Amino acid sequence: MKNIYKVLLYISLACLIGLVVALLAGAGTAVIAPLTIGMFVSLALGVRGTDTLFKSFSFSIWIFASVSLAMFYPGYITEVGGFDTSTLIVPLIQLIMFGMGTQLSLQDFTGVMKKPRGVLVGMLCQFSIMPLVGISLALTFGFPAEIAAGVVLIGSCPGGVASNVMAFIAEADLALSITLTAVATMVSPFVTPFLMQFLAGQFVPIDAFGMMLSILNMIILPIVLGLLFNHFLHGKAQWLDDIMPVVSMVGIAVIITVITAAGRDSLVSIGLLLIVAAVIHNAAGYLFGYWGGRLLGMEEKECRTIALEVGMQNGGMASGLAAEMGKIATVGLAPAVFGPWMNISGSTLANWWRRKALSENEKEMVGEASSNSGQEYELLSDN
Repeated sequence: MKNIYKVLLYISLACLIGLVVALLAGAGTAVIAPLTIGMFVSLALGVRGTDTLFKSFSFSIWIFASVSLAMFYPGYITEVGGFDTSTLIVPLIQLIMFGMGTQLSLQDFTGVMKKPRGVLVGMLCQFSIMPLVGISLALTFGFPAEIAAGVVLIGSCPGGVASNVMAFIAEADLALSITLTAVATMVSPFVTPFLMQFLAGQFVPIDAFGMMLSILNMIILPIVLGLLFNHFLHGKAQWLDDIMPVVSMVGIAVIITVITAAGRDSLVSIGLLLIVAAVIHNAAGYLFGYWGGRLLGMEEKECRTIALEVGMQNGGMASGLAAEMGKIATVGLAPAVFGPWMNISGSTLANWWRRKALSENEKEMVGEASSNSGQEYELLSDN
């Protein structure tokens, strides 16, 4: 099996070399497209067989493969056999949110009582830093109105479930992360429409009440159903626990692919600027989230948690709201671009923090061992 993964990595390398040669030779899309898609697909499969940091990037590489497919062959994705694929977005998000609900319990919400300060600080940072950074970037880069609204939208959404995974990897406060995600999601029907109307209303008309109903239907209802399922059938449907992470990842990939295909022309013209905005927006979330927690006296693990919660938004929710607005090809572009980058940066930051935590633990163990040895030496000397 290991040999198969090695072969896939060699195929990816061969595709990369072929792609470079094709670009230098001025080859057309007929050559560049299959080489690009083949490179990402074989790489995504190949890294699964490694024991390095790159293994955690497998999902992100699949996203790049999906985006490449959408950019080169949008016509095959936006409509299949007369079926408009954008209609899949909301049901897929509902399915993903149901899966999120099955992983939660009522105890996750009681965490507010156990760590009220951490939750309040996290919520304050979440719904202040990112919307303000979003509107600042939208105005600074001078994006077209509907693209700008999408940047504000992704910043106005709560943290996504991916932040919980990153908090676990980063040796952060996982309980606080889960509670923050759950509580922020539950208050989002009221906070997100208000932020959108206040900040993005200058770009596009915002129906705050309609957006609230959309969030309740698309996000809150499936999560509540998932919670009920988990409460009454916990441990009785192990197959669901096993399959939902895969379903969620496939669903996210499909959503990003459809949005990218629909907004392909806009991406060609402003894609690079949107990527730069995504990097700045995401980095600002980590930076201000972490130091905001520090300035308010939070512990190191709590600061890491807040940084990840603030920096990683629920891109699926933003995509669904863009679809509900009927502007998936414009307002939905920012979530489609920001989403993959958040997974890449979040994985990198979480793994760096994990290695740092392990290193600090090793130093503490060495220090304790030295201290114990010194005490033993003193006892022997006294005797």
